[in-house]
Amino acid sequence: QVQLVESGGGLVQPGGSLTLSCAASGFTFSSSTMTWYRQAPGKEREWVANINSVGNIKNYIDYVKGRFTISRDNAKNTVYLQMNMLKPEDTAVYYCRSSRSASWGQGTRVTVSS
Repeated sequence: QVQLVESGGGLVQPGGSLTLSCAASGFTFSSSTMTWYRQAPGKEREWVANINSVGNIKNYIDYVKGRFTISRDNAKNTVYLQMNMLKPEDTAVYYCRSSRSASWGQGTRVTVSS
């Protein structure tokens, strides 16, 4: 079955960086668009960034443009989210999802605080 395992979250100071990873299995990763979402405390889950199957088309929500970079390694069935210049407003649980499944992983928590 589809498995998505997010990792790399943690506590970071404002202005810091983190790289999230999502290891996928149970579907054809190399033909899937992959999307990162996040859910902040008390808010609905929102789309953050996505990347097409070959990695040459990337889209970002306006709020993270220029700070976050999505990438993928199809040989490792893994999608990444490099997050720079983090702000307290980026505090959330981050999830990845495949275009080929409705499944969610457990998420990885990012806390931006001094």
